[in-house]
Amino acid sequence: MGAMGTEACASGAAVGVADLLRLQTAVLWHRDFAQAAAALATALCDRLRCDRVALGWIRADCSAVVALSHAADFDPRQAASERIAAAMDEALGQASTVVVPQREAAAPQVALAHLELAGADTRAVCTVLLVDAAKPVGALTFERASVPFTPEEVALCEDAAALAAPILSLKRRAERGWAASTGDAVRALWEKLASAEGRRARLWLAACGLAAAVLLFVPLPYYVAAPARLEGSVQRVVVAPVDGFLEQVNVRPGDSVKSGQLLAELATQDLQAERMRRRSELAQHENVYRAALARADRTQLVINQARAAEAQAQLSLVENQLQRSQLRAPFDGIVIKGDLPQQLGAPVQRGEVLLTLAPDDRYRLIVEVDERDVALVDAGLHGRLVLTAEPNAVFDFSVVRLLPVAVAADGRNFFEAEGALEAAGKTLRPGMRGVAKIAAGRRPAAWIATHRLFDWLRLTAWSLGA
Repeated sequence: MGAMGTEACASGAAVGVADLLRLQTAVLWHRDFAQAAAALATALCDRLRCDRVALGWIRADCSAVVALSHAADFDPRQAASERIAAAMDEALGQASTVVVPQREAAAPQVALAHLELAGADTRAVCTVLLVDAAKPVGALTFERASVPFTPEEVALCEDAAALAAPILSLKRRAERGWAASTGDAVRALWEKLASAEGRRARLWLAACGLAAAVLLFVPLPYYVAAPARLEGSVQRVVVAPVDGFLEQVNVRPGDSVKSGQLLAELATQDLQAERMRRRSELAQHENVYRAALARADRTQLVINQARAAEAQAQLSLVENQLQRSQLRAPFDGIVIKGDLPQQLGAPVQRGEVLLTLAPDDRYRLIVEVDERDVALVDAGLHGRLVLTAEPNAVFDFSVVRLLPVAVAADGRNFFEAEGALEAAGKTLRPGMRGVAKIAAGRRPAAWIATHRLFDWLRLTAWSLGA
């Protein structure tokens, strides 16, 4: 007898599992929420031999019938649908299954809405809850004539509801718009924060809010960073005074020079010969002049006097060219351009630039401000400079003026801002490069981090005609 009872229980359990799998298949078979709900209601109606099975879903804290068994179309505003929804709300309010007629050994329950739904013909009514993540999301209401629901049938209904509720909830959320989904997520987050377990999350949220307030409202110093280079405050070029050949060079770029120091010298052989010729001509004209003076020949006297003056002028010019063939430093400074030792003996033309000198104690700073930041830079602003050659040293400077002409170089467009160093270091040299930061006021940190992105978006939108 015991063995037969055990076999019967095992067979009943197997049948129940098979029924649940078939119900799950019916729900998963359909993609839409409404079709899946109708399929579940119809399958349960057929399995339990009910007259009607309704599936309701919670909307704004009230139940609404969304599917009826064997009914492709129905009006949820009908009186029957409203009575079913009232019965579902009654079960949801008690957070338990409600069965009418109640079993004798069952605990007493409020079943007024269920009795009204059963009517005078004493129909059997059962409502089970659809629960997802420990939260009721809907209910299933079963109706059939006369035959009460057995405990096994009620258990099957509860198992089916527990199995189908998460699936239906996923389908429902998938069909909702992003606004509704976002609202649900916000409400869930708020409930979590309001709970006792959300104390740590509230602290983190407060910290994030404080950080966001700092980013949005607390102004921080903003600096315009740009490449920079050092130049001498005054640059003087040394040019070839006459056509000739480079004979001697005494300096190279980077050498310090003193005022009047011999820098380079041109070949003077031709000038020396020219000077001898001019001297000879001058002596000849002077001799003729003296002879005419002795003869009292006024005509020859005037002519040779003029010729002697012309020869003297030519000789003075040659003497001047000989002096200028020695290129000397106009002031104390440093040679910044002109590697002439590699060009000894090379011909040079009059006016050709040979050397460039700059003072070694006075500099000007050229900051290449990108055109995106030029509106933030003006004369009088202060900044700081770090050179590539001295990354550990910081030099203060002030902006003297902003040149109004743009320069296109290295694939970018920039404006040159001239700055004056407040204190020059001994190791500074013209031509050094580095990075300068110009203080451009105070801005919120959020603006500092995102203004380039928003500027790009505005420019892109404008270019697209938006």
